[in-house]
Amino acid sequence: MKVAIIGAGNMGGSIARGLVQGSLVKAIDITVANPTNTKLKALKVFNTEIQTTNNNQSAINNADIVIFAVKPWLMQEVICQLSLASDKQIIVSVAAGIPFSEYEQWIGPSTTIFRLIPNTAISQLQSMTLIASHNATKEQEQLILNLFNEMGVAMLIPEKQMAAATALTSCGIAYVLKYIQAAMQAGIEMGIYPKDAMKMVAQSVKGAAELILSNETHPSVEIDKVTTPGGITIKGINELEHAGFSSAIIRAIKASNS
Repeated sequence: MKVAIIGAGNMGGSIARGLVQGSLVKAIDITVANPTNTKLKALKVFNTEIQTTNNNQSAINNADIVIFAVKPWLMQEVICQLSLASDKQIIVSVAAGIPFSEYEQWIGPSTTIFRLIPNTAISQLQSMTLIASHNATKEQEQLILNLFNEMGVAMLIPEKQMAAATALTSCGIAYVLKYIQAAMQAGIEMGIYPKDAMKMVAQSVKGAAELILSNETHPSVEIDKVTTPGGITIKGINELEHAGFSSAIIRAIKASNS
């Protein structure tokens, strides 16, 4: 299976690196195209077998899957300059906000297209990746799920949920990082060195996520386990609520969906 990636920026480069570390695509079967060479050279340093080029058409000619990892405002221009084998190739777009109806106009109504929204943790193989499909078979959907499950967790959702789910995952990772930053500041004020505070908080967040993902439990259940009557944790939880913590998170995510 040959994969072409158009764009070697943060997302395109991370996807290329993730595919190389997976088990489904060989490095030599990955071709990455980019107009400049600096990022392509970085990919070559990561793995010398990754194929690189400055020519988008050359990259896609023999590809089974073509992944477009360019900015949304460049997508139409990039796609319309190419001759795609739309009856044979699976097209994957990483651009947010462009519906399938627009891709149909640019590529054709019968093309198999996936919209895909990873988050920046894909560089660590820990992305929450959202996937919507158009004109895809169950086998093709499973193939794309398998590819991106090797870079974290992938989930197939209806296109109409993409904007809301993007607010939860792609934007939401920034809100988690904001909590880490704020908690670090508190730790520093209490006398902990910044580097140590960052490690403590980041590992605590990672542990909290693992409790949910590994046990399929609920946050309320896990919170109850550490909030003993009259204890220090429940005092902190109540302070968060007095300050509007839950409301602020809800409002931030809803704002990202507007």
